[in-house]
Formats: sequence, structure tokens, C-alpha cells
Amino acid sequence: MLKDNESLKLIKGEISMSSKKSNKQYASIFQLDGRPAMKEAIPLAFQHVMAMIVGCVTPAIVVAGVAGLNTQDQVILIQASLVISAIATFIQVFSIGGFFGSRLPVILGISFAYLPSLTAIAAGYNMATIFGAQIVGGFCAIIFGLNVEKLRKFFPPLITGTVVFTIGLSLYPTAINYIAGGVGSPNYGAWQNWLVGLLTMIIVLVLNHWGKGIVKLASLLIGLIIGYIISAFFGMISFSAVATAGYFQLPQPLHFGVEFEVSSIITISLLFIINSVQAIGDFTATTSGGLDRLPTDKELKGGITGYGLLNILGALIGGMPTATYSQNVGIVATTKVVNRVVFGIASGIILVAGLVPKFSALLTTIPYCVLGGAVIGVFASITMTGMKLIATQELNYRNTSIVGLAVAMGIGITLVPQSLALFPAWVTTVFGKSPVVVATIVAITLNLVLPGKEKEDSGH
Repeated sequence: MLKDNESLKLIKGEISMSSKKSNKQYASIFQLDGRPAMKEAIPLAFQHVMAMIVGCVTPAIVVAGVAGLNTQDQVILIQASLVISAIATFIQVFSIGGFFGSRLPVILGISFAYLPSLTAIAAGYNMATIFGAQIVGGFCAIIFGLNVEKLRKFFPPLITGTVVFTIGLSLYPTAINYIAGGVGSPNYGAWQNWLVGLLTMIIVLVLNHWGKGIVKLASLLIGLIIGYIISAFFGMISFSAVATAGYFQLPQPLHFGVEFEVSSIITISLLFIINSVQAIGDFTATTSGGLDRLPTDKELKGGITGYGLLNILGALIGGMPTATYSQNVGIVATTKVVNRVVFGIASGIILVAGLVPKFSALLTTIPYCVLGGAVIGVFASITMTGMKLIATQELNYRNTSIVGLAVAMGIGITLVPQSLALFPAWVTTVFGKSPVVVATIVAITLNLVLPGKEKEDSGH
């Protein structure tokens, strides 16, 4: 009997040890730390990749088109964009020394918020000027992150909402030009372009509103694929670039060079500060949606300083400015999946995609009309995000004056750049190419000087 009891204890002990080992090996996907089962983690990681991949490469394709890059340089730019997005995601999730990086479950990718200014710089200067401005902007973000508590008061929801709203509005001409076939294309404005572009837009819209689960989350990707197939019937696709591209290639640091130009630096640096404020919103949405808490000061500082550092690194390897992706924040809030390993796997998948030139070359074959149809909804969403931020404040006469005048000045000057014709060239670059700078300056100034009890919005 004693022997039986001893055997029973031994079996229980082994079960207990096995259970502990199992728990240690397979942590819950709803916990930040620990290794979850790969059969759960890998599909969830792919879900995040599918939600971000199109948005990540599209700004690179757009800027490459404006800058007049050849196919080889386009591939290099797309590669670098994917690689820096992967590195940025990994470091944000796991951090460097607990200082650079938020250690929160977020996905980073190339940001549409910079697109109006990047296209203006690409058209007026070159890619090297973009990366020079990006390096300075990264340092500005680091300084903002180190002083986040003091500087946040200048960027209440009313201001950030106005800026985001202006960015969204300024992107609409890009989408329409793309649907029409791309400016400078021999068939610009052809009915075939409009047909394919509008069909792509409708597909994305239908999937967004009636799709469920992964279909809804990957609506942009699915819409792009279907639009791509439709465009093939009109002879819009050429695979010559794919045939000549290699199977593996490391990023090419400083391939495009680095140049510093004052007006471009001012524009991009201001955007970096604005996006630092936006990042606070995304970090907050991530923690409140996935962890049922607000982010700590350490997480915010680490997140924003990491954002700045990684964009400096991105500029050196040829990747354009990154930011947290709100669509992925939405997935976290919906699924409650916050395990860091899931996001580490996602960053690995993005990295592999960035190291395969054939994949990047394949992306360059997407017709402009398909891209335009796919992203016009994204641009509309950016605009309405700004509107929602504005609407969190009381829409009284003071606040509507701030928003209305800021948007009017920003968009108005951009639509009529010749109004600055007799000013020095740098004035046109800073204030006439992108509405963001003017809208931001006007909004901040009015928020600080206009009287009324609503001045609390500015933190005073």
C-alpha cells in the first residue's frame, strides 16, 4: 500500500512537472510574455502582416513614381521600406535596453501621413533630400519623447485632429490621379483605368462592410489581388522586372545618399512631432484595448524615442518614415492578442519579404489604377480619423474657427502655389507644397491666443 501511495505521488509529481513545463513552454496568446503555441502564433502573425503589407509598400511606390526612379531603384526602395518596418516593429515590441522601444504589441510600417510632403520633396529635389530631412526629424522625435510630458500640452486632440484631417484631404488628388492611370502615363484618364480602379474600390468597400474575420481584416490585400487580376485582362501588367530580379538581397545602405535642405527639414521635422503625438494615441489604444490599462510614462518615452531612433536608422538604409499602424492596433483591440512572440514572428515575416527582390519587383507591377482604387478608402479613413479627434472637443465658435482657418490656409495655399511666386523659393517649398506645415502652425497659434474657457484644450 505504501508502495502504491509512493507511486501515486511520483505520478502526480511528474504530471505537475510536465504541466509546469507545458505552461512555461506555451504561454497564453493573451499574455504579453512567454512563448505561445506556434500553431496559434503563426496564423495570428500572418493576420497582422496581411493587414499592413499593402499600406507599407504603397507610399514607397508612390514616391518612387514621383521621383522618377527606375525599376531597380524602386525595388531597392520597397525592400528597404519592408526591412526597416520589420526592424522597427521588433525593437518597439522587445526594446533596446529597455529604453528605446515601448515593449508594447504594435506593428510599424511606412506612414501615409508623410506622403504629401515626401512627394513634394521628391518632385522638387531628390530621394537624398528626403532621407536627410528624415534623420533630423528622427532626432526631433527623440527630443520630443524625452520631454513628452511637457510638450503634449501644445498638441491637444483639436490640433492633432486638424492636422490629420488636413493630411487626409491632401491625399485625395494622389488617389484620383492613380485611379486615372498615374500622371504622365500615356493612357492617363482612359476609361479602362477608371473601370479597374472603381471596381477595386468597390471590392474593398464591400469586404470592409460585409466581410467577417480574416476577410474583413485583409480587405485591402484581397481587393488589391482581385483588382490586379482584373487589370491583367486589360494588358496592364508586365513581369519583365520580376524576371530580372534576384531571389535574395540585403539592403543597400546610403544607396540614395543623404542631403540636407533647410525647407525640407522644417517640413518633415514638424511631421515627426505630429506623428509622435499620434503615436501616443496608438499606444494608448493598444494598452486600453488589449491590456485594459493606460500606457506608462516609461512606455510612452521608450516608444517615441524608439520611433525617432529607428527612423534615423531607416534613413541610412533607404527606408522612408515609419509610424505605428492604426489598423493593427484595431486588430489588437478586437482580438485581445498581445503576446510579444506573435508580433516578433510578424516582424520576421515582413523581414523575409524585404530580403526577396522578386517579391518587391512583383509589387512594382501593380497598375496605378489598382493602387488608387485600393488606397482611396485608406485616405478617406485618415480624414475621418482627424474628424473624430476634432469631434472629441466641443465644436463651439472658437474651436471651429481654429479648425476652419487652419484647414483653409493649409489646403488653400497648396491649391494655389503661385500665390507665393514672388517669395523666395524656400517659402514655396515649406508652405506651398504640403498643407501640413501651414495647418499646424495656424492651429497651434490660434489655440494659444484665442480667448475663452476652451483654452483648457491647450493644457493651460
